[in-house]
Amino acid sequence: MKLSEFDYQLPKALIASTPPAKRDDARLLVIDKTSDTFQHSQITALPHLLRSGDLLVLNNTKVIPARLFATRPGGGSVELLLTESQDHLHFLALARPAKRLSAFMRLRVASGFDVEVEKVCGDGFFLVRLITDDVLAALDRHGHVPLPPYIDRQETLADRERYQTIFARIPGSSAAPTAGLHFTPELLSQLRAQGIACTELTLHVGPGTFLPVRQQAEDDISKHVMHREKFSLPQACVEMIAQTRVTKGRVIAVGTTVVRTLESVCQQYGELIPCEGSTQLFIAPGFQFRVVNGMVTNFHLPRSTLLILVSAFAGVGRMRAAYEEAIRSRYRFFSYGDACLIV
Repeated sequence: MKLSEFDYQLPKALIASTPPAKRDDARLLVIDKTSDTFQHSQITALPHLLRSGDLLVLNNTKVIPARLFATRPGGGSVELLLTESQDHLHFLALARPAKRLSAFMRLRVASGFDVEVEKVCGDGFFLVRLITDDVLAALDRHGHVPLPPYIDRQETLADRERYQTIFARIPGSSAAPTAGLHFTPELLSQLRAQGIACTELTLHVGPGTFLPVRQQAEDDISKHVMHREKFSLPQACVEMIAQTRVTKGRVIAVGTTVVRTLESVCQQYGELIPCEGSTQLFIAPGFQFRVVNGMVTNFHLPRSTLLILVSAFAGVGRMRAAYEEAIRSRYRFFSYGDACLIV
């Protein structure tokens, strides 16, 4: 398939540049694959839109303040985005402007906090070492919220809280698993009261999620190669999915990152097993889903791997019609925007 088949025109006014007043203020477009219908609803109605016995799978990754502004030797600024932790000191990073960096260059972020470029990895990536007494404390103090580039404003203190799910526990992401941003403690309690269970896994969101499809894949999306993202699938999550299958419930992924984790493990091992690893799985139309029966997901950028994934799950024509309906109905798009439920 061509990348142009996943393109659409979005009025700039529909890009959500700020979060809603409350997390669960989001609208919800319900896409029913069985009846081929759309229903306009709210995220707060989710406990009544799902069934007793269904299982929600959440991504508990925590966004780190991964954007750093540094100064090169002799002057000149550079922006770094830490994309994947190699260990507690070393990270893969994207840099802008990348052509100004070279191996062994030492950058100053702040007094007592330097970044050394150890290797030029290509495609704008660098292996860097953080030189500071306490990495997490230094990032918390001098790092910035890695808001997506289409949010064209300065970060605020509110972003530190709102660009993070309420169940974020495991630090490591350079972007939020945005479908989870809508959930509140009250909504989770209401879901459980309706007999809808929740479980968690971890996928650290990085370039595999947010980088665009490679130019060489425009005429054939199967040529796109995803960047690696680390995951952890716990025993408790595997057991709850197995129990849900026994009782004929549905597995509802909260976000595309959950979909990729579950389907990656099943594809690699033939079944779900507790494990840790990384995934480069690119889900496109024709993919056979073996674990996930539904998903809650935000509205994604045109020509993105995420839109391709949800189109693989729901059908290309159905998702094209759903996005046209969302635009007509003035839904808010992207990270801080509204959501859809595909069942």
